[in-house]
Amino acid sequence: MKFVKQSLPDVLVIEPMLHGDERGYFMETFRQDLLEKEVGYQVNFIQDNESKSSKGVLRGLHYQLPPFAQSKLVRVIEGQVLDIAVDIRVGSPTYGHHIAIELTGENKKQVFIPHGFAHGFVVLSDFALFAYKVDNLYSPNHDRGISFEDRALAIDWLLPRAELKLSEKDKNQPLFKDVETGFKFDVDYHD
Repeated sequence: MKFVKQSLPDVLVIEPMLHGDERGYFMETFRQDLLEKEVGYQVNFIQDNESKSSKGVLRGLHYQLPPFAQSKLVRVIEGQVLDIAVDIRVGSPTYGHHIAIELTGENKKQVFIPHGFAHGFVVLSDFALFAYKVDNLYSPNHDRGISFEDRALAIDWLLPRAELKLSEKDKNQPLFKDVETGFKFDVDYHD
């Protein structure tokens, strides 16, 4: 596995090694020892999730407040998405900045998104099968979000607004300046 640091230094793109021949391919999709060596702390994923969405479905930008913050390891099994991570750690030099990574069933890239980042994605292909691991359970009382169309974040979702399909929840998320994040850059939420 190759770990590629991003402009948001705590977010990693992981490029698995693909071993293939005329019969198909094999790859390791997760190695806890390698991930922990790269990030420098213990990561205990406790749940795997999967979603299937049609073109234009936008999910996000979501996060959970401590102590139910979630790190995620995300990937696309089939299809194509634009994956977004936003730094919401108050005091971080990259606070309010985001990265956008194209994940596809073909490129096999994964993104590790630690605590202190909001996450979202939009489906660019006819449909996408999206899989992710989380290190904490869902807690409705700690669930938060940010408006996907907040101009202050300047996220280009690559599709016209009229083509986006959103849940009622995601249509009504607050602007970034109004969100409660619960994360401070100088505090370690990884333990």
